[in-house]
Amino acid sequence: MHALINDPLARRDIHTISIVGLAHGVSHFFHLMLPPLFPWLMRDFSLNYTQAGFLMTVFFVVSGIGQALAGFVVDRFGARRALFSGVGLLAVSGFLLGFASSYAGLATAAALAGLGNSVFHPADFTILNRCIAQPRLGHAFSVHGLSGNLGWAAGPVFMAGIATVAGWQAAAFAAGGIGLAMLAILGWQRSALEPGQENDTPSGGSHSAGKAASADGSALAFLRLLPVWLCFGYFVFTTAAFGFLQNYAPPALAGLYALSLGVATLGLTAYLIGGVAGMAAGGFLAARVDAGERIIVRALGVGASIALLLAAGWLPSWFVTPLMFAMGAAVGVAGPSRDLLVRRAAMSTTGAGAYGRIYGFVYSGLDIGLASAPLIFGPLMDAGRFALSFALIGALQAVAIFTAATVGSRVVPEHAKPARAA
Repeated sequence: MHALINDPLARRDIHTISIVGLAHGVSHFFHLMLPPLFPWLMRDFSLNYTQAGFLMTVFFVVSGIGQALAGFVVDRFGARRALFSGVGLLAVSGFLLGFASSYAGLATAAALAGLGNSVFHPADFTILNRCIAQPRLGHAFSVHGLSGNLGWAAGPVFMAGIATVAGWQAAAFAAGGIGLAMLAILGWQRSALEPGQENDTPSGGSHSAGKAASADGSALAFLRLLPVWLCFGYFVFTTAAFGFLQNYAPPALAGLYALSLGVATLGLTAYLIGGVAGMAAGGFLAARVDAGERIIVRALGVGASIALLLAAGWLPSWFVTPLMFAMGAAVGVAGPSRDLLVRRAAMSTTGAGAYGRIYGFVYSGLDIGLASAPLIFGPLMDAGRFALSFALIGALQAVAIFTAATVGSRVVPEHAKPARAA
């Protein structure tokens, strides 16, 4: 620790990681800008659950499409500019929501928030990969994931708390204020988003864009690379599994183990807390193990096994909460290694000049997975197939294991000397 404090490069890395992590937390905060306000919006706009839920479908569809396209913007105009634009759009979406007087206004605010959210993964990971010394990337990705989870945790408390006291419009305006505050912080600390003393150039600093395209020079050449599609599939499968847990875990556990809804909800809380703990530990593991696919395979193997164990339905009910915590921890451990594996895939196939488009396309799988989860698991829940739902969680994680292992076998570990000393 003392060495880190006295190392100016380490201090700069910590500074950059903190700023990018804070921005990522704000983006996840805006994921849950609307859902906590549904009781008020449904009352004032005479909406049913389908109409209210469709607002989040709008958010994720726009975010998913936008994320795939935002990578090209990042590579062309720079990650810092894209990040500023995304935070600005989030701020505007909050104010637009506060002024909304019709369902179209609500949908427009949701779409604008989704568009703002779309830039974060390609911009954040491009900044981290270009600015942070390679030995500290595992910790950087761990903090990035943790900050997102904290943003999720803060959103409902902040929005519902203000709406209860001052109304949903005040909560929306306050969310817009959060976005403006983050924009001001980024402007104040803009130097932390640049690699050393260099500008955040579209070419990616010392890594020219020449390796970013194939021999034919096409900006879309990366779409012909199998590792890119495998990484994309990994995110679709794992987030579809998470989408089930996020949306349906309490009623599914209640139905499978005859628990009260309150006790079953503790299972979801335990899963989320376990995810945070696992992600923190995963950062240290990723920093020490070069072949991160081994961590992913083992961690998701544990997660899939626990999901199948829960699906069996014969365990005592008091096992549910600790097992949910353990499954969340296992999935969390895989997170930083997952992000490093995507980096390896990018470096082994296209190079640093295509960070934005690679990360943008691959991480758009997050939005597709979250958008697909209700379509996959909703009919199972309606039919009372709770055990089958948990079994499908295990199956999705098993497929994700296959994709990670295949990517690991096709891309080489990073043994090159970092651009900067640790």
